Amino acid sequence: MAKISSNPVEDAPAAQSSQKRDAACRVALVGFGTVGRAVAKILCEGTDRSLRLTHICNRNIERKKQPWVPADVVWTEDFQTVLSSDADIVIELIGGLSPAEQMVRGALQAGKSVVTANKQLIAHHGPDLLQLANSLGCQLEFGASVAGGVPVLPALRTGLCGDRLHGIAGILNGTCNYILSRIENARIPFSEALEEAQARGYAEADASEDLDGGDARAKLAILALAGLQTRVAPETIRARTIRAVDAVDFDYAAELGCTVRQISRADLKGTTLFAEVGPSLVPISSPFGRVQANQNLVVTSGQYGGDIAFLGAGAGGDPTAVAVVSDVKFVAENLAARSNASRRDVARYVSTPATSSDFETPWYLRFFVRDQPGIVAKLAGILATHHLNIDAVLQKPGFDKATLPFVITLEPCRDSLLHPALEQMSALDFAIRPCLCLPILR
Repeated sequence: MAKISSNPVEDAPAAQSSQKRDAACRVALVGFGTVGRAVAKILCEGTDRSLRLTHICNRNIERKKQPWVPADVVWTEDFQTVLSSDADIVIELIGGLSPAEQMVRGALQAGKSVVTANKQLIAHHGPDLLQLANSLGCQLEFGASVAGGVPVLPALRTGLCGDRLHGIAGILNGTCNYILSRIENARIPFSEALEEAQARGYAEADASEDLDGGDARAKLAILALAGLQTRVAPETIRARTIRAVDAVDFDYAAELGCTVRQISRADLKGTTLFAEVGPSLVPISSPFGRVQANQNLVVTSGQYGGDIAFLGAGAGGDPTAVAVVSDVKFVAENLAARSNASRRDVARYVSTPATSSDFETPWYLRFFVRDQPGIVAKLAGILATHHLNIDAVLQKPGFDKATLPFVITLEPCRDSLLHPALEQMSALDFAIRPCLCLPILR
């Protein structure tokens, strides 16, 4: 991580709009990890002479230097060097909230436009940073912060801005999708699928942010900002873990014509944004059911244009770098035309609706029990007490009676009505695991 000055705009040149040393847009790169290295390669090896890489800022630069980087590129560990340079655009690729937020604010205050792939930064501080960029006549672009190389955010800004979007749903985390599709295809335990994902580099040693939904809900907050013009704090979006999903759930889901995927969804209804992230049953024949491995999919729902889908590689150095460089080119073109496209967008990000996870859907309830007479009757009685209607009961043969899995599906009901019944069921003496409760999306 590069050093940041306690006063990042001190000594920044006042004449950022003065004559540049050449016609190319000058670009400084902060962060030289997997994505940063790929971005530098595109900028250094490409034939586009409208962009010129001038600075690379990272800690331990002596170990980072590469022979393919032109000799006139300045390598530095001090972010102040970037701020006091004549770079037009700063690319922030260090990730996290601190010091990334201070760096981005410092760059904007120094009169430089910023491109970032930092999902946490935009999810938590995006509206404020956009307002700051607008007030200073700069641009802030973040197309690579969601779905990597899938150009969904640029599409929301341009191709879909004429529609009135009311819903966004997606498979936004490649790690979870890889794990769930491996369990589906090989019927292996969750722990084994996670180990495979870690061995292939799809999952960190501590994959909690992916598995428990934190990564996806940050991305959903950004999509809600860009597509639904709503400001929502990521921590207000409920996130459910995929850790409890078992191979047997794919057997039962198949009986229902479905599979299991981590789905992020947001629906704007009046003054309420219904939003959540978590494993869900989706039809095998649907776009979500066909997404395999570490791909991402985003589906937008508009009042006039209907449903539009975006599918592609959601992670990895090269796809994400393409999205970053595309944003850089967009900013450079606007700077050359002396325009500020971000001003048009900022004024639209005005709504701060109430956030709720109280969706009304059909439900999948999977139980593991010690087999004994009267189990279904007791469960049905609890559901009836809470005015919940059973749609079907599924029990596949051949399982150990001491750990017997079976499934009850429910007719559509609100989440808030279901959970008191689940709490009552959890106290029953024959239950040996907590009930897995998944929405069924049609």
